[in-house]
Formats: sequence, structure tokens, C-alpha cells
Amino acid sequence: MADGFFGYPFRRLFLSPPAYHEWSGSTALMDWLESPTAHIFKVNVPGFNKEDIKVQVGEGNILHIKGDGGKEETHEKDTVWHVAERGTRKRGFSREIELPEDVKLDQIKAQVENGVLTIVVPKDTNPKQSKVRNINITSKL
Repeated sequence: MADGFFGYPFRRLFLSPPAYHEWSGSTALMDWLESPTAHIFKVNVPGFNKEDIKVQVGEGNILHIKGDGGKEETHEKDTVWHVAERGTRKRGFSREIELPEDVKLDQIKAQVENGVLTIVVPKDTNPKQSKVRNINITSKL
């Protein structure tokens, strides 16, 4: 019964750690889209070059997205600040996303264009072998 209510993708939301985590010195807003052939992540990364961003897949199908650096604005000493909402210090962000099991980890692609990082994670259309394994029962071990 619990699998019916807490089935994928809700099982991960309620019964395990969060599907994604965020730490940020700036907000790296993200969209996660799913098409029939891929998972597509779009992350706002204004001011970051491709050299400032690192994308990795770790143990447990965890996609790590990290940005360090960015532009640090400097101003003359006699400059008067009236409003500072955009942030003027070095900034960074980090996201961790638990990918589904049906993805091709070796075919992930990423690109940065116009302040948006797009990561395409293709789906594996071949059915996976069942994780269920029958165990022979004997009368003696």
C-alpha cells in the first residue's frame, strides 16, 4: 500500500533524504524538466564562465553542480553605495540532485549560454534487469 502512495518519485521525497540540496552565496535557481528521452536541468548562473562551473556525478547517481568565483566588483574609495542588492563579493553556489536510476551517466552533456547552465541527462531506454534474486532454500546450511 505504501508503494502505491509513496511510489516514484514521491518515495524519495518522503522516505529518504531530499532529492536535491542547495547551498548558495547567491541563488542558483533551477528548473528540472523531463522529456521522453532525457532529464534536462536549467540553472541560472549569471556572471559565471564555464571555467567557474564544475559538473560531476558522484556515488549514488548524485549530480553535483558547483560554481566558484564569478566577478568581484571593485569601486573607488570615494564611491557611495545607495543600494547593494546584486551582491558585490565573490559568490558561489552548489546543488546536489539525486538522479533516477534509468539514466545514461556516460552521455551527460552540459553547456553555458547567456547565463544559463543547461545539463542534459539522457534516459536509458533499455529495461534494467530485475534486482529481485531468488535464493535456493535447503534443509541444511
